[in-house]
Amino acid sequence: MEPESPALQAPGGPPGPALELCGIDKRFGAVHANRSVSLAVSKGSIHGLIGENGAGKSTLMNIVYGFHRADAGEIRVNGRRVEIGRPRDSIEAGIGMVHQHFMLVERFTVLENIVLGAEGGAMLGRGLGEARSGLGRLGRKYGLDVPLDAEAGHLPVGMQQRVEILKALHHRAEILILDEPTAVLTPAEADQLFRMLALLRDQGKTVILVTHKLREIMAITDRVTVMRQGSVVHETATRDTSPKALAEQMVGRAVLLKVEKAPAKPGAGLLEVRNLEVRDRLGVPRVKGASFSLRAGEIVGVAGVSGNGQSELIEALAGIRVPTGGSILLGGQDLARGSTGLNDRRSHGIAHVPEDRLRMGVVASFSAEDNAILGYHARQRFNRSGFMRRRAIREDCAEKMASYDVRPPSPSLRITAFSGGNQQKLVLAREIDCGPSVLIVGQPTRGVDIGAIEFIHRRIVALRDSGKAVLVVSVELDEIMGLSDRILVMAGGEIVGEVPGSEATEEALGLLMAGVKGDASR
Repeated sequence: MEPESPALQAPGGPPGPALELCGIDKRFGAVHANRSVSLAVSKGSIHGLIGENGAGKSTLMNIVYGFHRADAGEIRVNGRRVEIGRPRDSIEAGIGMVHQHFMLVERFTVLENIVLGAEGGAMLGRGLGEARSGLGRLGRKYGLDVPLDAEAGHLPVGMQQRVEILKALHHRAEILILDEPTAVLTPAEADQLFRMLALLRDQGKTVILVTHKLREIMAITDRVTVMRQGSVVHETATRDTSPKALAEQMVGRAVLLKVEKAPAKPGAGLLEVRNLEVRDRLGVPRVKGASFSLRAGEIVGVAGVSGNGQSELIEALAGIRVPTGGSILLGGQDLARGSTGLNDRRSHGIAHVPEDRLRMGVVASFSAEDNAILGYHARQRFNRSGFMRRRAIREDCAEKMASYDVRPPSPSLRITAFSGGNQQKLVLAREIDCGPSVLIVGQPTRGVDIGAIEFIHRRIVALRDSGKAVLVVSVELDEIMGLSDRILVMAGGEIVGEVPGSEATEEALGLLMAGVKGDASR
C-alpha cells in the first residue's frame, strides 16, 4: 500500500534533517574506514556524497542501510535516534537503498520482486492484489510506471532500476540512497532518472546520491558532502561550488579534469577489422559484422551501454575469444585465423589492458613485481634457461613504479595491498612498456581515483603521440569524448555509428547508444 507522507517541517520553521549521522566511526582491522563522520541531510532534498575510492562513503551508506554496524556514533531519523544493525532495521526506519548492481530475482515478475519480503502474510493472493493497487498509485504519483507482470530479467536496465526504486517506496521509504545509479544507463535514461528523482524530492522524499560523476552532482543535487580518507572534508550548497573545486577537495590538490591533447596526426593503418562476428558459448551473437580500422597516432573510442558487445569485441582483438567470422588484419596477416591467444597477439605487437583488472589483469596472490611481468615473464630479461631472474624483475618493477607514480613503491608487496588506481597504473605500465604498436584498453579508469584518472589519461595520449594506435572502450561518455579522436558507438552488438571526437556531443552519442543508427564513415 502507498505510504502516508509525514509532515515535512515544523510549524513556522524550515524542514529539519531527515537523516543525521553523529560521530560515526568504523574500523576493519587496521583500516580506519570512517573517522567520526557527522552529516545532516535535509528533508525533501537531493544530497550528493562524493569522494575517491577508499574515502569511506560506501562504508558510511552501508552502515546507514544496516550492512555494517558502526563502532561508535549514532544515527537519527527525523530527530529520533535509531538502532540499525541489519537492513530490516533500516527499512523499518524508512530508509531504502538502490544498489549499483541490482538485487532482483530475474525469473520473478516485477510484482513478485517488489513484494519479496513483504508478501502480506498467509493470504498471498490478497497481499499481491493490495500491492498491485498500491503500486499503481505510486507509479502514477512518481512517474515510475512499470509492467508489473513482466519478468524482471527481460526488462531493460533503466526499467529494472525503476523497479528497485518502486520496491523501496513500496516498503515505505522516505529516505532513498542510490549508489552510482547511472553506471549502466544511457544519457537519455540518466536524464529520465534525474527527472524522477526531482519529482520524488518535490513530493517530499529525501534522496542521497552516491556518485563519482561531478557533472551529475552539479546537475541534480541541492547540497554535496565530500569525503577524503574516511572523514568529511567539505560540505556546501551545490550552487556555491564547481566541479573543479569539488575535485580539489576530493584529492587534496589541484586536478586537471579535461584531457589536454593536441590534434591527432593519423598515420598508416595498423589494424583493420572486417565484418567481425563473435558468439558466446551458447552460440548467441555478441558482435555482429563489426568493421573499422585503427591508424598510427590516433585514439579510437568505443562507446555504448555496458553489455552491448564491447567486451566481446576487445577480447576477440586481444586473442581471448575466437571470432566466429570476419577478419582481424595486422601487417597483412589475418589474426582471426590460425594461431590465437594473448601470446600470439603480443608477438604481433598488440597489448591489452583488460576491463576487469582483478579478474583478468592481475593475480591477487602474487606480488606487485610478479604481476608487473605477467605475460612477459618468458622474455630473456626476466628468464634465463627457465630460471626467473628475481633481481631483474624487482628492478623492472621499481622502474615502473617510479615512472607511473605507483604508491607505495614496494615491488614485493602483494598486489591486493594497493588501491585500485595504483593497481591499474601498474597494469598499464606493464602493457605500455612492452612497446606495442597497438594498445587495447578496456575501461581504463573504472574504479580509479580522480587523481589517477588524470595520470592514466596523460599516459594514453602520450602513447598516441608516439605514433601508436589506441583503442579505448569505456562506459564513461566524458572519458570517451575527452580521449578519442574518433568514436565508434555499439548497440546490440553492432557498430551503429561513427563520430569525429571533435564533433561528438552527449546527445548525439546517446541516440546512437539507444540504437538509433547513424551514417558511419569507416
